[in-house]
Amino acid sequence: MEFPRQVVLEPRDLWWEVGGVLNPAAVELGGKIHLLYRAVGADNISRFGLAISEDGETFTRFDKPIFEGDPNNPSERLGVEDPRATVFGRDILITYTAVSVYPTGHIVTAPSLNTPGTPWRIRVSALKTRDMRSFQKLGVLLPDIDSKDAVLVPEKHLGFYWLIHRVDPSIFITRSPDLKKWQGNIEMMTAKEPWEQLKIGAACPPLKTDDGWLLFYHGVSANHTYSVGAALLAKENPAVVLKRTKIPIMSPHFDWEKRGVTNNVVFPTGAILSRGKIFLYYGAADKVIGLAKISLESIMSALDG
Repeated sequence: MEFPRQVVLEPRDLWWEVGGVLNPAAVELGGKIHLLYRAVGADNISRFGLAISEDGETFTRFDKPIFEGDPNNPSERLGVEDPRATVFGRDILITYTAVSVYPTGHIVTAPSLNTPGTPWRIRVSALKTRDMRSFQKLGVLLPDIDSKDAVLVPEKHLGFYWLIHRVDPSIFITRSPDLKKWQGNIEMMTAKEPWEQLKIGAACPPLKTDDGWLLFYHGVSANHTYSVGAALLAKENPAVVLKRTKIPIMSPHFDWEKRGVTNNVVFPTGAILSRGKIFLYYGAADKVIGLAKISLESIMSALDG
């Protein structure tokens, strides 16, 4: 699909983001778009920075991280990654990936970790804020599961919060009455097409449309190219997938999407829907943050394909 794309944030020569800026949460607050973005430091640890814009394209950034992991917390001592923001009334709930490693000698059972190399421990964690500047820690949501790419459905259904997340290589969904006790973790989407052969994961919190919840997701092909698809979830039961795209709606095309820290990556994590237009914010090649402007109508039409 053809639509405008541009770089909106690049890494600055600051020690905490010199290694790349990527994968931002996006929320509209006080008439301005706020991006809570992942920044990789010279120490190879990720923290969150904050950028604010009047028009969604030109951003002003803070010179210091707005949030960082607690080095004394076993779950996030190696950093915090890939935030996603969902608005519930006056509260903004932010899911993110807390990063650490398993203790030496620990038996790792997650399929993605049964390979030689660093035994990464990845946990879905959450924050609550009202101003995107001060944060209340809600802690680890799924303490016993290696999972990431977690997004909350923006409304409760049947009295439950619904959390969509990835357990390699598929997308799962679980629910909770209080964001503490989770139940019914089920596989809701698996890879079907060549462009998503290796794994799939949720991109942004679902967008509410007249026809259901619009979920962007990423897929990884056999040659490790990250592309973007979309799925339509049932309005009253977000665990039900009604439709999904057969071909990517977006793949790496520009040089800044093809070359960077990790080549051939477009990885959306934030979306703003306004007047039929979607501002889709994404990490490009794990180095810069891009913006794609997409009409809602074009995405809904692609779901028929």
